[in-house]
Amino acid sequence: MVNWRHTVGLLCVVLFALTTNVLAQEPVPSPSPSPAEASETTRPLYGYQGVLVETLDGKIISNQAENDQFNPASTLKLATALIALQTFGPSHRFATGVWTDGTLDKNTGVLTGNLYISGRDPSFHYEHAVLLARELNTLGIKEVSGDLIVAPGFTMNFSPSASRSGGQLYDTLDSTLRYAEAVRAWNYERTLLNDRASLEKVPSVAVMGAVSVAAVAPSAKLLLTQRSSQLVDILKVLLCYSNNFMADRIGEALGGPEAVRQRLIAQLQLSPDDLKISRLSGLGVNRASPRTMIKIYRALLAELKKSGLTAGSIMPVAGIDPGTLEDRFTGLPFRGSVIGKTGTLMRTDGGASSLVGQMRAANGEVLLFVIMNQRGSVSRFRENQDYLVMLVQNSRGGPKAFDYKPLMLTMKLSQTESTVAGSEEFEPPSKSNDQ
Repeated sequence: MVNWRHTVGLLCVVLFALTTNVLAQEPVPSPSPSPAEASETTRPLYGYQGVLVETLDGKIISNQAENDQFNPASTLKLATALIALQTFGPSHRFATGVWTDGTLDKNTGVLTGNLYISGRDPSFHYEHAVLLARELNTLGIKEVSGDLIVAPGFTMNFSPSASRSGGQLYDTLDSTLRYAEAVRAWNYERTLLNDRASLEKVPSVAVMGAVSVAAVAPSAKLLLTQRSSQLVDILKVLLCYSNNFMADRIGEALGGPEAVRQRLIAQLQLSPDDLKISRLSGLGVNRASPRTMIKIYRALLAELKKSGLTAGSIMPVAGIDPGTLEDRFTGLPFRGSVIGKTGTLMRTDGGASSLVGQMRAANGEVLLFVIMNQRGSVSRFRENQDYLVMLVQNSRGGPKAFDYKPLMLTMKLSQTESTVAGSEEFEPPSKSNDQ
């Protein structure tokens, strides 16, 4: 339980004086926030705050209420990413299967029968549906006489409804029904990939029947499999934009909130009261302390390192990557010196905001940090978080950018793969295809 006695006082940014081992450092004149910025940031900050800043080897640089419980909001997505990487591996691709119980007349291009779609790709979007149409055209299929049947777990365009997703797929497969947004998405992606050949033709498969949601028929044969971008690239997009749908979707594949919670408790040697998870996206009422969050973050870094990856491989780099950190730490000295995950809930717990990640200083140090706020102004919390990070960096000679080469996030979700099933490679649908 939170000790609400802490809530009574005013929290100012100069409260970092309580972290004397930061302010005891010899002040560095440049780069630092301007006097105007400092004055703005030192306005009284009402609310409740927890802070933990550590060196890579675990030395505490700053701490405040680090064992108290806060709502981590979307920083909980870091826990989801950790368990996903451990479960599937960074190179994992989510599969979307295309099946049929009919026969193809290659002379007319008509598939007499139904078309079935299975899979749980959390990143399946307009451009991937057009790609399916192109692959079906490659097989000689131009028209389906029967129905389009999507499995209960199929989703498209971040819609949780299989029925709506099926309707969007139906329209996107057929060029005469295709929305302008879908055309733009396809053209943009193919242009980025320099795939001029695909732009010279318009993929199209017309389904003459209706759309429904059902399991793949036992008699159906696999036509082709489309595989998503790698998990590491999906996580990069998910964390940059803090996509709640994708996080919850991946969480379902991990067994849900309680399964992830139990794994974290066992792995990080937490007590049952150290972590409460209601949604793996961070929505709702979740609980973790700054100390618990830094344990999660350390475990995530260790998991990434196993595959030669870094925090920047899946998390937004402030001032560079689009999304939640695009407009933070944008000053030239600070740009690219912070890698972090934001968390924001405007109403839950009276307003909650968190920032978890790492900063780099001019002296070469990389410091890990967790700043958690609630019961106050979210915008003021963010100002405070940024100031605290910059204060620590300035106490160590100023900021220094991480070595990082950005890649457009659209490109990351464009790296799909398609495999056409040979006549000897048809496989019967199983229960896993429909979940």
